[in-house]
Amino acid sequence: MEVPFTWKVTGWFVIGWSPEFPAGETRALRYFGDDLVAYRDEAGELHVMSAHCRHLGAHLGHGGKVVGDCVECPFHGWRWGPDGTNRYIPYEPDRPNKALRLRVYPVREQHGVVFLWHQPEGGPPQWDLPDIFAKFPEVTTGPEAYYRPFPEFSRRAEYEPVHPQIVAENGPDSSHFRYVHGATVTPVCLKWEAVDNEWRFLTGWPDTSSSDPDKMALRIHSHFSGLGYAMSAFEGAQNHRLIFACTPVDDGHSDLFYSIWWPRDPGDESDVPPQDVREKVERRFLVTVFEDLGIWRYQKYVERPPLARIDAKPYMAMREWALRFYEVPPVAAGTGAAG
Repeated sequence: MEVPFTWKVTGWFVIGWSPEFPAGETRALRYFGDDLVAYRDEAGELHVMSAHCRHLGAHLGHGGKVVGDCVECPFHGWRWGPDGTNRYIPYEPDRPNKALRLRVYPVREQHGVVFLWHQPEGGPPQWDLPDIFAKFPEVTTGPEAYYRPFPEFSRRAEYEPVHPQIVAENGPDSSHFRYVHGATVTPVCLKWEAVDNEWRFLTGWPDTSSSDPDKMALRIHSHFSGLGYAMSAFEGAQNHRLIFACTPVDDGHSDLFYSIWWPRDPGDESDVPPQDVREKVERRFLVTVFEDLGIWRYQKYVERPPLARIDAKPYMAMREWALRFYEVPPVAAGTGAAG
């Protein structure tokens, strides 16, 4: 997908789910065009750093070992601490190379989802990671009222030709629900606003059983925290929560992540959803990301779309808000393409 802006977007991005990063193991990742290593140390803390040992370039995610709070290179045993510094050289144990450092990526785990902060020049987080269970005062239930999102209610789509901007623009686009998702009712945008790093919008689904056009059967409260992901809380006909995320892998492709927190059945205290609930959520909700992908994979980005009047104001306001997360120019600056 060609876009007129960078794929090295600033913000918080999803890189997986906590159970995918067991203690004492390393894992190779690639995001924003960089090779990364993730490891959970012996105290349970998760760390993500640039992947290649500064000694002779071995990849720490392929054969590297966790020793205490360090990751050990599989080539010559050099150890790197969670702050990125060289901590130990086995054949010069009293003389670590203090001048060398790996890039460290801030990581947060929240309700089983793993988030990474990315800023092209390695800058620190510019805002705190919001909590999906604290963001929406309209829906007060806590995480204990829901089944676990992973693995039953989580999906990943890898290396898709989709930019985070495209996913974000789904927010103000209410008319696509009828054509892409087969909705029998067209939702309406009831409210939208840009607040610093957040784009907030409220979507309503009209109640077809009522003659009152303002009566809604369902309200969806959604916040984008930067362009990396949206979190939503459903109020009404359904009462689940979800996160939908898009994380660039390189200039041209992203991984997409989707997680749903589904309310527990009355009296059920298990974290694991029963089979009938799993089948319902799979059939009705988990397929939506792949329906959207069927469009996005082949979509061409239009810089000046001839929008309908009802969509134009929120659509273009979102595009203007999104510009703040592009702190570096696109790779092919001046050509209108980034990959």
